[in-house]
Amino acid sequence: MNLAIYKQQLIKFQSSVALILLCIGIALMSDKFLTVDNAWNVMRQISVNICISVGMTLIVLTAGIDLSVGAVLALAGAITAGLLKFGVEVPSQDIYIGFTVLGAILAGLIVGTVMGLFNGFAITKFKVPPFVATLAMLTIARGFTMLWSKGFPISNLGENFAFIGVGWLLGIPSPVWICILVVAMAIVITKKMALGRYIYAIGGNEKAASLSGVNVNKVKLTVYAIGGALAAVGGVMVTARLDSAQPNAGLGYELDSIAAVVIGGTSLSGGRGTIMGTVLGAIIIGVLNNGLVLLNVSPFWQQVVKGFVILLAVIIDKANAKND
Repeated sequence: MNLAIYKQQLIKFQSSVALILLCIGIALMSDKFLTVDNAWNVMRQISVNICISVGMTLIVLTAGIDLSVGAVLALAGAITAGLLKFGVEVPSQDIYIGFTVLGAILAGLIVGTVMGLFNGFAITKFKVPPFVATLAMLTIARGFTMLWSKGFPISNLGENFAFIGVGWLLGIPSPVWICILVVAMAIVITKKMALGRYIYAIGGNEKAASLSGVNVNKVKLTVYAIGGALAAVGGVMVTARLDSAQPNAGLGYELDSIAAVVIGGTSLSGGRGTIMGTVLGAIIIGVLNNGLVLLNVSPFWQQVVKGFVILLAVIIDKANAKND
């Protein structure tokens, strides 16, 4: 009996144990790791992945997936940067519409939300598997990004906009504050709102949830829209940090977000997982990325290592599911 309890506790805290061991290992190999500057650098970098991964968590909890978040991030960032710098011109009508920082950001967030809704619509209305629907959106969003930016970066966006990515507020980087707000809202949704209960119910047993009166299609549309909106938040943060919207921004972000979700204990089968688990998973991915850079590991080997980490996390998830 005691052994079973210990095993359950180990499973519960396995991500925390992994993070502690990872930090100890990197600290022993690099004296630059345990510094205040590096800690803030890691937090600033992982803030984007946490925002994206929170949206991914809600989607995966319904037994779905979203492969388009990196491309949506790039499109939202490009739209925000383009509107902020150039506005909208209609030469034939001699019309020019300028955008404030807030207006450009809202436009980027709306674009991300619409892309997410499109994913949800394809999945619910036409019963397209989430993998296929979001893979198609990945290509669509990348194409729109290239069309909008004409393949060139959109840079020099102003200090007010850059503050979102590189500024400090009350001694904490601006991206970290945004990340904290996103996480807090997601916790409220999953813990305090009916939407959260419906998300878990659909992931646990979609047919039973439907028979219980849950509007499955509406919930799925909502979570994919949230996922798209949070990818757009990440796009605004990345663009502000670089002071430039890069046409190829967000490459690989979908893999990092899925890795964070899985490492954090969310089941790819849906119905099991937490937002804080995902936050912990994103921190592990961020620390791993930072440690590999500090240790001068080749970028190619970094991809290999992250791939094995994701595979290991999925294997552990399947093993835990069998024991439940």
